Amino acid sequence: MSTAEKSADVVVIGGGVIGLSIAWRACMRGMRALVLEAGEIAHGASRHAAGMIAPVAEVAPGEERLLGLARRSAEIYPEFIAALAADCGREHVGYTRCGTLMVARDRDEAEALERERALRERLGIPVAPLAPSEARRREPGLAPTLRLALDLPDDHAVDPRTLCSALATAIVRRGGAIREHSPAVALQPGAVRVSRGTRVRAGATVIATGALGGGLAGVGEPVPSRPVKGQIMRLHDPEGPGLVTRVIRFPPTYVVPRGDGRYVIGGTSEERGLDTTVTAGAALSLLREAAELVPGIGELVLDEFTAGTRPGTPDNLPAIGPASVERVWWATGHYRGGVMLAPVTAELLVAALCGEPVDPLLAPCDPSRFWGAAA
Repeated sequence: MSTAEKSADVVVIGGGVIGLSIAWRACMRGMRALVLEAGEIAHGASRHAAGMIAPVAEVAPGEERLLGLARRSAEIYPEFIAALAADCGREHVGYTRCGTLMVARDRDEAEALERERALRERLGIPVAPLAPSEARRREPGLAPTLRLALDLPDDHAVDPRTLCSALATAIVRRGGAIREHSPAVALQPGAVRVSRGTRVRAGATVIATGALGGGLAGVGEPVPSRPVKGQIMRLHDPEGPGLVTRVIRFPPTYVVPRGDGRYVIGGTSEERGLDTTVTAGAALSLLREAAELVPGIGELVLDEFTAGTRPGTPDNLPAIGPASVERVWWATGHYRGGVMLAPVTAELLVAALCGEPVDPLLAPCDPSRFWGAAA
């Protein structure tokens, strides 16, 4: 590193969507930000994510405490995207206002979907049920065997790879820096030590290492995290866009349109440690379930079938807030919601770095919940 790069107002450890968003927001607040990435940026969970911005569709029993944070993030996403497009000099950064249809194929799934609807109504989230004929009118690519659908028009999507590329460009254009293949190995008072012997002075340090963040010394009380494997496939239609225009969800499977003839089908959730092999069984299951609801899926061209690991905490809520070590902050454990929660995580964490009161929305995500005998 050159002399000018040996210090930063904030050093962000981890170059996924969370770390990049924090670094960019810090640059926007006038800080000098440096991202340290052990490998290549956005090649962990961010590379394999589908990119659904779906605070309503993603609500699951036991995770209701995250709803306020998720809805706030979805609300500010359009502003986040507009500012990012201006900063990186690109007209499009992969964001699509598409909406979601949650659908059921048979009676059991229809009953489950009614329970999903009831859960959302208890949480004060209005959800519109659709008759199968109306759902197929809106999405002609759906199979005639559809039994029930719920319309979630405010759910959107973004291509995480395009998003992360735009964030990296914006960071550099704002005067920040990104260093790939520079794994942080230890935190020291006011500094971060990198594996190749470099010591970077840091006004503040943010740990955003995701599922691969083990082995960092000096962090104080740790945040327990586990990798959760997810297999996902990417396809395209040689005829162009139009097979479906909304995200089609039939838990646990989903089809996400990119708006340009590309589609993502996902995703599995497997407690397999750091295993990232892809399996024939997962491919068969994803394609079979998707094709049952969207028969045209069978005519698409398969471009990629990959597996990544999401960072999950014991309660599946992220850890966002101060560490037990002074001027060190956690921003990890976002599990399935990293892309969805990136704007709000960056906004609220950087505000706290600037000395503003910690937003009450972050209360469920306080890292200290994992510390001490009670935890």
